[in-house]
Parts: sequence; structure tokens; C-alpha cells
Amino acid sequence: MSEFVFSYDKALNFVTKVEIHRFQEDIDRHFKAIYNKTGKGNDFLGWVDLPDNIGETLISRIEDAAKKMQDQSDVFVVIGIGGSYLGARAVIEALSHHFGHLRQEKKSPVILYAGNNISEDYLADLMDVLKNRDYSVAVISKSGTTTEPAIAFRILREDLESKYGTEESRRRIVAITDREKGALKQLADEKGYETFVIPDDVGGRYSVLTPVGLLPIAVAGFDIRQLLEGAKAMKALISKSEKIDENPVSAYAAVRNALYNKGYTTEIMVNYEPRLFYFTEWWKQLFGESEGKENKGIFPAGVSFTTDLHSMGQYIQEGLRNIFETVLSVENPRRELTIPDDEKNLDKLNYIAGKAIHEVNRQAELGTMLAHVDGGVPNLRISVPEINENILGRLIYFYETACALSGYILGINPFDQPGVEAYKRNMFALLGKPGFEKETENIRKRL
Repeated sequence: MSEFVFSYDKALNFVTKVEIHRFQEDIDRHFKAIYNKTGKGNDFLGWVDLPDNIGETLISRIEDAAKKMQDQSDVFVVIGIGGSYLGARAVIEALSHHFGHLRQEKKSPVILYAGNNISEDYLADLMDVLKNRDYSVAVISKSGTTTEPAIAFRILREDLESKYGTEESRRRIVAITDREKGALKQLADEKGYETFVIPDDVGGRYSVLTPVGLLPIAVAGFDIRQLLEGAKAMKALISKSEKIDENPVSAYAAVRNALYNKGYTTEIMVNYEPRLFYFTEWWKQLFGESEGKENKGIFPAGVSFTTDLHSMGQYIQEGLRNIFETVLSVENPRRELTIPDDEKNLDKLNYIAGKAIHEVNRQAELGTMLAHVDGGVPNLRISVPEINENILGRLIYFYETACALSGYILGINPFDQPGVEAYKRNMFALLGKPGFEKETENIRKRL
């Protein structure tokens, strides 16, 4: 797969190949645990086989539902939090026109998001823009009781029923939820919503290649078949060999853990394309929620260059030396725009007149990489030829597998999130949820 290249030569001043290859035995063992589903959290390893196992019937159902939503909607609202929306948003934003919501020739609904916060202003503003527009929603939740999406869905469902009536609103709601149980499943059965299943063995942050991600991506007008083909191609590539010198997942997991063992405890994902902002957000959730346990784990951060070179760039260049960078580099832009010549040259840019803007961006990327390496920051690089559905599918499967492998190397379960419950218990107690009376009393004393 020549179009996907992982390189770490700019980290070898900080960690040796010997230190990297010491992880080979661990990698061999943990790959077997992943593919044989015998490691920690093995009841959530269903994502491993998704690229091969999603059948034509389900894909066609998703495409048909997406077409219906496109035909009846100016806006499509995705209700979910964490992995229930970040994967879809990462792909949609990466593939969309930067200003598509302002284009007159728009073919698909504008995709908006709800249930990913508890901001009253955000929801009120959302209701403002939906007031005079035809819209539909996908509500994504295994339980149907997660606070943020449950609040948003209650408000939007009431508005849909008021605006369109019971029968028409039913056709404008798709529920993506548990196969058999939970509040959302019960409501969907009572109301007659079209439903898609979140597989029991796939956790939220690994769910982008299930209906959780595929339906919103299809509604946005993108090719989910190519997304799955890309993931399938990456799975085939990394299944050939587990050797660090032959498998990019093995190499990435080994290098980042070798750096971690030497005190590099923060990984910064770097992109040079604004369209990849939410892909970075998805990556942060994937690794943060998977690895951050038992007082272990590399802290995932993200920056968008060259924008953040004028803010975070100073810290990266000269701050605490516990950071390394992984640059997601895109070789070819979709569009072409050349810098014009200017007779007066007051801005002193004539030395790059006639160059494509992407060429300037590329030299900024290379110059930044050298500056940061010289400043003591190890640099890893993932290079792809362009951004399309197939490439994004490859990247998704690459990162999911690398995250699982890295978690196993750390000795933790990369598929649970026990720490997420702590804030919820406190919030429920403060809000007076039944069953939390003792916690309410204790917390109020502390406050």
C-alpha cells in the first residue's frame, strides 16, 4: 500500500531502533490477542472484523435510509456524544467543502450536531436555525439515558412532533441503538422509528464503521462503500506480517511506547489541513479514553498548523521536553490556487509568486519538522496521497488497531472507560436524581 506511509526516522535521535524492536515480542503476542479475541476487554473486539463482515443488506438499508433523509431534509441533526458522533463528524468534515453550508448548489442536507454538550445557548441557537427549515434527526445511544443526548433528543423530538405531527415526525427520526434493550430501543419500538443496531461487541469510540458513523456519512452524500473498502485494505495489509519493519501499526505502537518509556508522555497530532480538525478530535477521544487508565497512558493533544504555530508553536519549540509529534501529512490538495505576482510587492511575497499554495504549505511543514526536531521534539509522520473516503477508511482502521495494540502493551484494557462515570455520579447527585440522596448530602458539604 504505497499510498500510506508511516515513518519515524526523525525520532531516532531520541530513541534507538534497538529500543523500538524490543517491543516485537509483545506485539506478536498482543496481535494474537486482538485477532483471536482473547485479550482484556475481548467482548468489545467486534470492530476488528467490521470491514469484512458488514453485509450488502445492511449497507443497502443504510443507503436507502440516507436517501430518504436527503429527500425530506434541509438539515440533518446527529444527536450523540463521544464516539457516537465524533467518528461521523471527523469523516464528514474531512470530505466536505469548507463553506458548503453557504453554497447554493448544495445536494445533501447540512449536517448539524446536538447532544454533545449541555449548553442551553447552543440548543436554543440550534432551535432558532431549525425553526424555518425541514429537518430530520438520527439519535445515537445504546442506552438512551446518557444525559447530553437524552436532553437534546427530548427537545428535538417534541419540536418535530409539534411541527410535523405524530406520523410525519416518526419518519423523520432514526434511532441507532441497542438490539434489544434500553430506553431508546423501547421508545423506538413504541413510536415506530426506523432503527439500526449498535453491535454489542463494539464500543462507541470504535463504532464509526457501524451505522453509528455510516448513516450520517451517507446522509452527507459520501461513499460509505469506499470508506469500508479502505478499512478492508488496511486490515489486509497489517494482517500480512506483525514485524515492526513491515507493519505500520506495529511500528507506530512500538515507537510511541518506546518514547513513552523515555519520558515522552504527550503525543501531539499535527495536521496542516483545516478539514482534518475533527479527525484529530476523533483521534484524541480514541486514544485518551482507551489508554488513560491506572495512572498510565500517553496524553493525546492536537494542533492545526500553520494556524497553531502562532500560538502553541512556541511551547512545542521550547517548552517542557515531554512531547512528541505525529504529523498527518497530505501529499496532494483537492484544489489548485496559485499565488499571483504583484508589481509593487509591498508584502514581499514575489519570491513565491507563481507557486501553488500547497507547495508553500508543504515547505512550512518540512521547515517546522526540522525546527521541532532541533528543539528536542521527536517527530513521527503518516503520509497519505489525498483525503477521500478510501484513505479515511484506511486511517480509521490503522488508528483503531494501533490504539488497541498500544493499550495492551501498557497492560490496560483499551475498551472500557471506568473513569467517565465519576463526573456522572457527582452530576446526578447535584441534580437530585433518585437513588443518589446520600451522595447529594456529601457533595453539598464539600461544595
